[in-house]
Amino acid sequence: MKRALDVAGALALLVVASPVLALAALAIRATMGAPVLYRQRRTGLGGRVFTLLKLRTMQDAAGPDAARITRVGAWLRARSIDELPQLWNVLRGEMSLVGPRPLLPEYLARYTPEQARRHAVRPGITGLAQVSGRNGLSWPEKFRLDVWYVEHASLGLDLRILGRTLRSVVTARGVAAPGHATMPEFR
Repeated sequence: MKRALDVAGALALLVVASPVLALAALAIRATMGAPVLYRQRRTGLGGRVFTLLKLRTMQDAAGPDAARITRVGAWLRARSIDELPQLWNVLRGEMSLVGPRPLLPEYLARYTPEQARRHAVRPGITGLAQVSGRNGLSWPEKFRLDVWYVEHASLGLDLRILGRTLRSVVTARGVAAPGHATMPEFR
């Protein structure tokens, strides 16, 4: 049932969001040039690595993230528009609409056995940690919520998280970690 909801939801969202994606792609191309998409290796179900898609929000230059995020990129991030290409990851079966956010493969060796349980489900575009504070949460708080989600996953919970996601996107709270432009690396 979850996979059917993922496919139907991702297709519907891609259709509805296609004008927004097109405008965002034009803005990125005009302000930063090519490429428009950012690809990064992330860890999914069972610890398998896949290529996550996002709209590009940073310059390629060296330096701290805060200095590399463009004005267009900051605007896209605040509204989570940069995440919309992940709907393609959902269609490909690498992600779900709801689940723990996929993280970097380098983090695999750093997880406790409890934290590693987050890989028992497909990663999501949104999840319980995202609607509970996003990057305003500490890593231990995020992992606690991810594991709680794994233990309590249901269609009803997914629908509640999707509803709360709309509220989170509108308010744009927790986009960056306190004192950081993005979430600091998990150690």
